[in-house]
Amino acid sequence: MAVTRVLRPPVVAAAHEQLESARHDLAEAMTTTVPGERYAAAHRSALHTTAAVLAVRTRPVSTKKPRSAWALLPQVAPELTEWAAFFAAGAGKRAAAEAGLTRAVSPREADDLLRDAQTFLALVETTLGLAHQPVLPHLAAQTAS
Repeated sequence: MAVTRVLRPPVVAAAHEQLESARHDLAEAMTTTVPGERYAAAHRSALHTTAAVLAVRTRPVSTKKPRSAWALLPQVAPELTEWAAFFAAGAGKRAAAEAGLTRAVSPREADDLLRDAQTFLALVETTLGLAHQPVLPHLAAQTAS
């Protein structure tokens, strides 16, 4: 029986930096009890996670208008299309939360997005051929500082 290896592009330093930022944002989301802050940090984590995929799978291209990471993700990683649409739909809520609108998100929405961002990070790390280490709640305070 022949062994088939899946060839993946190398994970560049920029991708590792983005994944570290994603982990930092997750730690921040885990340590705050303010729903808007939790939601915003979890959403930023997903954005950094997306940036890691883009760092691995895209090449710089000059375009006339900037494009959203959420719009680019399905083009370079079709298997993540649903995730891109999901997080793109939450961008307005993140902006409202970051603007200080206390009723922008409920505690339940913030908790749900935190779990979704954790799942997304694990999926992307696996997709990129990296080992996934979950951000642990008891270590979150150390990572966030």
